[in-house]
Amino acid sequence: MKKERRVGTVSRGIRCPIIREGDNLAQIVADSVIEAAEIEGFELRDRDVIAMTESIVARSQGNYATVDNIAADVKAKLGGETIGVIFPILSRNRFAICLKGIAKGAKKIVLMLSYPSDEVGNSLATYDLIDAAGINPYSDVLTLERYREVFGVQKLEFTGVDYVQYYSDLIKEMGAEVEIIFANQPKAILDYTDCVLTCDIHTRARTKRLLKAAGAKIVCGLDDILNASVDGSGYNEKYGLLGSNKSTEETIKLFPKECKDLVLDVQSRVLSATGKHVEVMVYGDGAFKDPQGKIWELADPVVSPAFTDGLIGTPNELKLKYLADNDFKDLSGEELKAAISASIKAKDGSSLVGNMAAQGTTPRQLTDLIGSLCDLTSGSGDKGTPVVLVQGYFDNYTN
Repeated sequence: MKKERRVGTVSRGIRCPIIREGDNLAQIVADSVIEAAEIEGFELRDRDVIAMTESIVARSQGNYATVDNIAADVKAKLGGETIGVIFPILSRNRFAICLKGIAKGAKKIVLMLSYPSDEVGNSLATYDLIDAAGINPYSDVLTLERYREVFGVQKLEFTGVDYVQYYSDLIKEMGAEVEIIFANQPKAILDYTDCVLTCDIHTRARTKRLLKAAGAKIVCGLDDILNASVDGSGYNEKYGLLGSNKSTEETIKLFPKECKDLVLDVQSRVLSATGKHVEVMVYGDGAFKDPQGKIWELADPVVSPAFTDGLIGTPNELKLKYLADNDFKDLSGEELKAAISASIKAKDGSSLVGNMAAQGTTPRQLTDLIGSLCDLTSGSGDKGTPVVLVQGYFDNYTN
Protein backbone atom coordinates (compact mmCIF):
# COMPACT_ATOMS: atom_id res chain seq x y z
CA MET A 1 0.00 0.00 0.00
CA LYS A 2 1.37 3.40 -1.03
CA LYS A 3 2.19 5.59 1.96
CA GLU A 4 0.43 8.93 2.25
CA ARG A 5 2.67 11.99 2.08
CA ARG A 6 2.85 13.87 5.37
CA VAL A 7 4.78 16.97 4.25
CA GLY A 8 3.46 19.85 2.16
CA THR A 9 5.49 22.89 1.12
CA VAL A 10 9.23 22.83 1.89
CA SER A 11 11.58 25.78 1.34
CA ARG A 12 15.34 25.09 1.20
CA GLY A 13 18.18 27.58 0.96
CA ILE A 14 20.76 26.31 -1.53
CA ARG A 15 24.40 27.21 -0.99
CA CYS A 16 26.24 28.46 -4.05
CA PRO A 17 29.68 29.80 -4.97
CA ILE A 18 30.17 33.58 -4.75
CA ILE A 19 28.94 34.94 -8.07
CA ARG A 20 31.09 37.33 -10.09
CA GLU A 21 30.57 39.27 -13.30
CA GLY A 22 30.61 37.04 -16.36
CA ASP A 23 29.88 33.79 -14.50
CA ASN A 24 27.57 31.32 -16.24
CA LEU A 25 24.79 31.79 -13.71
CA ALA A 26 22.31 29.37 -15.31
CA GLN A 27 24.82 26.53 -15.10
CA ILE A 28 25.87 27.40 -11.54
CA VAL A 29 22.26 27.56 -10.29
CA ALA A 30 21.16 24.34 -12.01
CA ASP A 31 24.26 22.45 -10.85
CA SER A 32 23.97 23.76 -7.28
CA VAL A 33 20.36 22.60 -6.94
CA ILE A 34 21.01 19.19 -8.49
CA GLU A 35 24.11 18.64 -6.32
CA ALA A 36 22.21 19.72 -3.19
CA ALA A 37 19.52 17.14 -3.93
CA GLU A 38 22.13 14.40 -4.34
CA ILE A 39 24.13 15.33 -1.23
CA GLU A 40 21.15 15.99 1.06
CA GLY A 41 19.14 13.02 -0.17
CA PHE A 42 15.97 14.57 -1.57
CA GLU A 43 14.43 14.27 -5.04
CA LEU A 44 13.50 17.01 -7.45
CA ARG A 45 9.89 16.92 -8.64
CA ASP A 46 7.87 18.44 -11.44
CA ARG A 47 6.64 21.95 -10.53
CA ASP A 48 9.34 22.53 -7.94
CA VAL A 49 10.34 26.21 -7.94
CA ILE A 50 13.97 27.31 -8.21
CA ALA A 51 14.37 30.95 -7.25
CA MET A 52 17.52 33.08 -7.34
CA THR A 53 18.10 36.49 -5.78
CA GLU A 54 18.20 39.53 -8.02
CA SER A 55 21.57 40.34 -6.46
CA ILE A 56 23.43 37.43 -8.04
CA VAL A 57 21.71 38.07 -11.37
CA ALA A 58 22.79 41.72 -11.42
CA ARG A 59 26.31 40.74 -10.31
CA SER A 60 26.67 38.18 -13.08
CA GLN A 61 25.46 40.81 -15.56
CA GLY A 62 27.97 43.34 -14.22
CA ASN A 63 25.11 45.82 -13.84
CA TYR A 64 26.87 48.54 -11.85
CA ALA A 65 27.09 52.33 -12.05
CA THR A 66 28.94 55.10 -10.23
CA VAL A 67 27.88 58.23 -8.39
CA ASP A 68 29.37 60.23 -11.28
CA ASN A 69 27.21 58.31 -13.79
CA ILE A 70 24.12 59.25 -11.78
CA ALA A 71 25.26 62.88 -11.55
CA ALA A 72 25.81 63.14 -15.30
CA ASP A 73 22.35 61.73 -16.11
CA VAL A 74 20.58 63.90 -13.51
CA LYS A 75 22.30 67.04 -14.80
CA ALA A 76 21.47 66.20 -18.41
CA LYS A 77 17.80 65.45 -17.72
CA LEU A 78 16.97 67.99 -14.98
CA GLY A 79 19.19 70.94 -15.89
CA GLY A 80 21.73 70.97 -13.09
CA GLU A 81 20.30 73.99 -11.24
CA THR A 82 17.68 73.74 -8.45
CA ILE A 83 16.09 70.30 -8.36
CA GLY A 84 13.19 69.20 -6.20
CA VAL A 85 13.87 65.70 -4.89
CA ILE A 86 10.62 64.38 -3.45
CA PHE A 87 9.38 61.32 -1.57
CA PRO A 88 12.63 59.35 -1.20
CA ILE A 89 12.73 56.42 1.18
CA LEU A 90 15.00 56.68 4.22
CA SER A 91 17.75 54.18 3.56
CA ARG A 92 21.54 54.23 3.55
CA ASN A 93 21.61 51.09 1.41
CA ARG A 94 18.85 52.01 -1.03
CA PHE A 95 18.81 55.78 -1.45
CA ALA A 96 21.77 57.55 0.16
CA ILE A 97 24.17 56.45 -2.57
CA CYS A 98 21.69 57.65 -5.22
CA LEU A 99 21.30 60.97 -3.40
CA LYS A 100 25.06 61.52 -3.59
CA GLY A 101 24.87 61.35 -7.37
CA ILE A 102 21.70 63.44 -7.56
CA ALA A 103 23.22 66.19 -5.41
CA LYS A 104 26.42 66.11 -7.45
CA GLY A 105 24.34 66.87 -10.54
CA ALA A 106 22.65 69.98 -9.10
CA LYS A 107 23.47 73.38 -7.59
CA LYS A 108 20.67 73.15 -5.03
CA ILE A 109 18.44 70.33 -3.78
CA VAL A 110 15.04 71.05 -2.28
CA LEU A 111 14.44 67.78 -0.46
CA MET A 112 10.77 67.11 0.22
CA LEU A 113 10.16 64.27 2.65
CA SER A 114 6.77 62.65 3.23
CA TYR A 115 5.60 62.48 6.83
CA PRO A 116 4.94 60.90 9.31
CA SER A 117 6.78 58.16 7.39
CA ASP A 118 8.27 57.37 4.03
CA GLU A 119 6.63 55.13 1.45
CA VAL A 120 7.84 51.89 3.02
CA GLY A 121 7.10 52.85 6.63
CA ASN A 122 10.33 54.37 7.99
CA SER A 123 9.07 56.92 10.50
CA LEU A 124 10.00 60.61 10.73
CA ALA A 125 7.30 61.47 13.25
CA THR A 126 4.38 60.01 15.18
CA TYR A 127 0.67 60.57 14.68
CA ASP A 128 0.36 61.37 18.38
CA LEU A 129 2.70 64.36 18.03
CA ILE A 130 1.00 65.39 14.77
CA ASP A 131 -2.39 65.33 16.46
CA ALA A 132 -1.12 67.23 19.52
CA ALA A 133 0.32 69.98 17.29
CA GLY A 134 -2.87 70.29 15.23
CA ILE A 135 -1.02 69.49 12.01
CA ASN A 136 -2.88 68.14 8.98
CA PRO A 137 -0.37 65.87 7.17
CA TYR A 138 -2.59 65.77 4.07
CA SER A 139 -2.29 69.50 3.43
CA ASP A 140 0.30 71.13 5.70
CA VAL A 141 3.80 71.89 4.42
CA LEU A 142 6.38 72.03 7.21
CA THR A 143 9.71 73.83 7.10
CA LEU A 144 12.71 72.20 8.72
CA GLU A 145 12.38 74.63 11.63
CA ARG A 146 8.72 73.72 12.20
CA TYR A 147 9.52 70.01 11.94
CA ARG A 148 12.25 70.30 14.59
CA GLU A 149 9.98 72.40 16.81
CA VAL A 150 7.24 69.76 16.79
CA PHE A 151 9.16 66.49 16.44
CA GLY A 152 12.71 67.24 17.54
CA VAL A 153 15.31 64.67 16.51
CA GLN A 154 13.72 61.44 15.36
CA LYS A 155 16.09 58.50 14.90
CA LEU A 156 14.98 55.32 13.14
CA GLU A 157 14.43 52.51 15.62
CA PHE A 158 16.64 49.91 13.96
CA THR A 159 19.43 52.13 12.59
CA GLY A 160 19.70 54.97 15.10
CA VAL A 161 20.04 57.42 12.19
CA ASP A 162 18.42 60.88 12.03
CA TYR A 163 17.82 60.82 8.28
CA VAL A 164 16.87 64.49 8.08
CA GLN A 165 20.36 65.45 9.26
CA TYR A 166 22.04 62.59 7.41
CA TYR A 167 20.57 63.47 4.01
CA SER A 168 21.20 67.19 4.57
CA ASP A 169 24.87 66.61 5.38
CA LEU A 170 25.28 64.26 2.43
CA ILE A 171 23.90 66.81 -0.04
CA LYS A 172 26.25 69.50 1.30
CA GLU A 173 29.21 67.14 1.06
CA MET A 174 28.48 66.78 -2.64
CA GLY A 175 28.76 70.55 -3.07
CA ALA A 176 25.08 71.45 -3.39
CA GLU A 177 22.91 73.76 -1.31
CA VAL A 178 20.04 72.10 0.53
CA GLU A 179 16.60 73.08 1.75
CA ILE A 180 14.36 70.55 3.45
CA ILE A 181 10.56 70.61 3.64
CA PHE A 182 7.97 68.07 4.69
CA ALA A 183 4.79 67.52 2.66
CA ASN A 184 2.59 64.81 1.21
CA GLN A 185 1.07 66.63 -1.77
CA PRO A 186 3.40 66.36 -4.81
CA LYS A 187 2.51 69.84 -6.10
CA ALA A 188 3.87 71.45 -2.90
CA ILE A 189 7.36 71.23 -4.39
CA LEU A 190 6.37 73.57 -7.23
CA ASP A 191 6.48 76.55 -4.84
CA TYR A 192 10.25 75.96 -4.75
CA THR A 193 11.22 74.65 -8.20
CA ASP A 194 9.61 73.38 -11.40
CA CYS A 195 12.28 70.73 -12.08
CA VAL A 196 11.37 67.66 -10.05
CA LEU A 197 12.83 64.20 -9.48
CA THR A 198 10.20 62.06 -7.79
CA CYS A 199 11.75 59.17 -5.88
CA ASP A 200 8.70 57.18 -4.81
CA ILE A 201 8.51 53.58 -5.97
CA HIS A 202 4.98 52.19 -6.17
CA THR A 203 3.13 55.52 -6.43
CA ARG A 204 5.42 57.12 -9.00
CA ALA A 205 2.97 57.10 -11.93
CA ARG A 206 0.38 59.09 -9.97
CA THR A 207 3.00 61.49 -8.62
CA LYS A 208 4.30 62.22 -12.12
CA ARG A 209 0.76 62.74 -13.42
CA LEU A 210 -0.10 65.21 -10.63
CA LEU A 211 3.12 67.19 -11.07
CA LYS A 212 2.67 67.50 -14.83
CA ALA A 213 -0.97 68.56 -14.39
CA ALA A 214 0.14 71.21 -11.87
CA GLY A 215 2.54 72.77 -14.39
CA ALA A 216 5.95 71.27 -13.60
CA LYS A 217 8.49 72.05 -16.30
CA ILE A 218 10.53 68.82 -15.96
CA VAL A 219 9.38 65.67 -14.19
CA CYS A 220 11.54 62.57 -13.87
CA GLY A 221 11.31 59.53 -11.65
CA LEU A 222 14.12 57.33 -10.40
CA ASP A 223 13.04 54.98 -13.20
CA ASP A 224 14.07 57.68 -15.71
CA ILE A 225 17.64 57.96 -14.35
CA LEU A 226 20.15 55.43 -15.74
CA ASN A 227 17.49 53.83 -17.94
CA ALA A 228 20.27 53.82 -20.56
CA SER A 229 24.04 53.55 -20.23
CA VAL A 230 25.97 56.70 -19.28
CA ASP A 231 29.66 56.63 -20.20
CA GLY A 232 29.62 52.82 -20.34
CA SER A 233 27.74 52.35 -17.05
CA GLY A 234 25.23 49.67 -16.24
CA TYR A 235 21.58 50.58 -16.59
CA ASN A 236 18.04 49.26 -16.32
CA GLU A 237 15.88 50.15 -19.29
CA LYS A 238 12.60 49.57 -17.42
CA TYR A 239 13.38 50.62 -13.83
CA GLY A 240 16.43 52.93 -13.93
CA LEU A 241 17.64 53.48 -10.36
CA LEU A 242 14.65 51.72 -8.81
CA GLY A 243 15.69 48.52 -7.06
CA SER A 244 19.34 49.56 -6.85
CA ASN A 245 21.55 48.86 -3.82
CA LYS A 246 24.77 50.33 -2.51
CA SER A 247 27.81 48.34 -3.64
CA THR A 248 30.70 50.56 -2.49
CA GLU A 249 30.89 54.18 -1.31
CA GLU A 250 30.99 55.27 -4.96
CA THR A 251 29.05 52.56 -6.84
CA ILE A 252 25.60 51.02 -6.96
CA LYS A 253 24.37 47.65 -8.15
CA LEU A 254 21.34 48.17 -10.34
CA PHE A 255 18.26 45.95 -10.53
CA PRO A 256 18.85 43.14 -13.06
CA LYS A 257 18.34 43.86 -16.71
CA GLU A 258 16.08 41.64 -18.83
CA CYS A 259 16.56 38.09 -17.55
CA LYS A 260 13.72 35.96 -18.96
CA ASP A 261 16.30 34.06 -21.00
CA LEU A 262 18.12 33.20 -17.77
CA VAL A 263 15.13 31.58 -16.07
CA LEU A 264 14.31 29.64 -19.23
CA ASP A 265 17.95 28.47 -19.43
CA VAL A 266 17.90 27.17 -15.85
CA GLN A 267 14.59 25.42 -16.52
CA SER A 268 16.01 23.78 -19.65
CA ARG A 269 19.22 22.65 -17.91
CA VAL A 270 17.32 20.99 -15.05
CA LEU A 271 14.96 19.27 -17.49
CA SER A 272 17.90 17.91 -19.51
CA ALA A 273 19.76 16.70 -16.41
CA THR A 274 16.85 15.25 -14.40
CA GLY A 275 13.79 14.97 -16.63
CA LYS A 276 11.89 17.22 -14.21
CA HIS A 277 9.97 20.29 -15.36
CA VAL A 278 10.67 22.94 -12.73
CA GLU A 279 9.57 26.57 -12.59
CA VAL A 280 12.24 29.25 -12.17
CA MET A 281 12.11 32.85 -11.00
CA VAL A 282 14.31 35.78 -9.95
CA TYR A 283 13.26 37.50 -6.71
CA GLY A 284 14.20 40.63 -4.79
CA ASP A 285 12.38 42.02 -1.78
CA GLY A 286 9.46 40.09 -0.40
CA ALA A 287 6.10 41.83 -0.12
CA PHE A 288 5.29 41.89 3.58
CA LYS A 289 5.08 44.35 6.46
CA ASP A 290 6.94 44.10 9.76
CA PRO A 291 4.48 44.54 12.64
CA GLN A 292 7.11 45.85 15.07
CA GLY A 293 8.92 48.44 12.97
CA LYS A 294 5.90 49.09 10.70
CA ILE A 295 8.23 48.82 7.71
CA TRP A 296 6.90 47.44 4.43
CA GLU A 297 9.68 45.34 2.96
CA LEU A 298 9.09 46.00 -0.74
CA ALA A 299 11.61 48.68 -1.79
CA ASP A 300 12.15 46.99 -5.18
CA PRO A 301 9.78 48.01 -7.98
CA VAL A 302 8.54 44.39 -8.23
CA VAL A 303 9.14 41.19 -6.27
CA SER A 304 10.10 39.23 -9.38
CA PRO A 305 11.56 40.77 -12.55
CA ALA A 306 11.53 37.45 -14.44
CA PHE A 307 9.86 34.05 -14.13
CA THR A 308 8.79 31.06 -16.21
CA ASP A 309 5.23 30.91 -17.51
CA GLY A 310 4.07 28.34 -14.96
CA LEU A 311 4.30 31.05 -12.28
CA ILE A 312 1.83 33.40 -13.95
CA GLY A 313 -1.39 33.99 -12.03
CA THR A 314 -2.80 33.74 -8.53
CA PRO A 315 -3.66 30.78 -6.25
CA ASN A 316 -6.99 29.09 -6.92
CA GLU A 317 -7.64 27.43 -3.60
CA LEU A 318 -10.52 26.36 -1.37
CA LYS A 319 -10.48 27.15 2.34
CA LEU A 320 -10.41 23.83 4.16
CA LYS A 321 -11.65 25.26 7.47
CA TYR A 322 -14.64 26.84 5.68
CA LEU A 323 -15.60 23.51 4.14
CA ALA A 324 -15.12 21.72 7.47
CA ASP A 325 -17.19 24.25 9.43
CA ASN A 326 -19.96 24.78 6.89
CA ASP A 327 -20.51 22.39 3.98
CA PHE A 328 -19.40 19.31 5.93
CA LYS A 329 -20.01 20.36 9.54
CA ASP A 330 -21.82 17.09 10.31
CA LEU A 331 -18.99 14.87 9.07
CA SER A 332 -15.77 13.77 10.80
CA GLY A 333 -12.85 11.38 10.39
CA GLU A 334 -12.51 9.55 7.09
CA GLU A 335 -15.91 10.78 5.86
CA LEU A 336 -14.84 14.41 6.31
CA LYS A 337 -11.49 13.76 4.64
CA ALA A 338 -13.18 12.08 1.67
CA ALA A 339 -15.72 14.88 1.24
CA ILE A 340 -13.10 17.66 1.34
CA SER A 341 -10.84 15.71 -1.03
CA ALA A 342 -13.73 15.33 -3.46
CA SER A 343 -14.40 19.09 -3.36
CA ILE A 344 -10.76 19.86 -4.16
CA LYS A 345 -10.65 17.31 -6.97
CA ALA A 346 -13.83 18.80 -8.43
CA LYS A 347 -12.06 22.12 -9.11
CA ASP A 348 -11.96 22.48 -12.88
CA GLY A 349 -9.36 25.24 -13.07
CA SER A 350 -11.90 28.03 -13.45
CA SER A 351 -11.67 31.04 -11.15
CA LEU A 352 -13.00 30.66 -7.61
CA VAL A 353 -13.44 34.43 -7.20
CA GLY A 354 -16.78 35.01 -5.48
CA ASN A 355 -17.03 31.43 -4.22
CA MET A 356 -17.62 31.56 -0.46
CA ALA A 357 -15.50 28.45 0.02
CA ALA A 358 -12.50 30.42 -1.29
CA GLN A 359 -12.90 33.43 1.01
CA GLY A 360 -9.85 34.21 3.10
CA THR A 361 -7.41 32.67 0.62
CA THR A 362 -4.72 35.13 -0.45
CA PRO A 363 -5.51 36.90 -3.76
CA ARG A 364 -1.88 37.72 -4.58
CA GLN A 365 0.34 36.92 -7.52
CA LEU A 366 2.12 33.58 -7.22
CA THR A 367 5.47 35.28 -7.77
CA ASP A 368 4.78 37.74 -4.91
CA LEU A 369 3.87 34.93 -2.53
CA ILE A 370 6.72 32.62 -3.49
CA GLY A 371 9.18 35.52 -3.67
CA SER A 372 8.27 36.55 -0.11
CA LEU A 373 8.82 32.98 1.08
CA CYS A 374 12.20 32.93 -0.68
CA ASP A 375 13.27 36.31 0.69
CA LEU A 376 12.58 35.11 4.23
CA THR A 377 14.40 31.84 3.54
CA SER A 378 17.54 33.35 2.04
CA GLY A 379 17.70 36.33 4.40
CA SER A 380 19.76 39.42 3.65
CA GLY A 381 22.90 38.62 5.62
CA ASP A 382 25.45 35.84 5.74
CA LYS A 383 23.44 32.66 5.11
CA GLY A 384 25.16 32.13 1.75
CA THR A 385 22.02 30.73 0.13
CA PRO A 386 21.16 33.06 -2.78
CA VAL A 387 19.16 30.27 -4.42
CA VAL A 388 16.03 28.79 -2.87
CA LEU A 389 14.28 25.56 -3.81
CA VAL A 390 10.57 25.46 -2.99
CA GLN A 391 8.91 22.06 -3.18
CA GLY A 392 5.26 21.16 -2.82
CA TYR A 393 3.97 24.71 -3.26
CA PHE A 394 1.37 23.59 -5.78
CA ASP A 395 0.30 20.57 -3.73
CA ASN A 396 -3.07 20.40 -2.08
CA TYR A 397 -4.73 18.14 0.51
CA THR A 398 -5.26 15.37 -2.05
CA ASN A 399 -1.64 14.97 -3.20
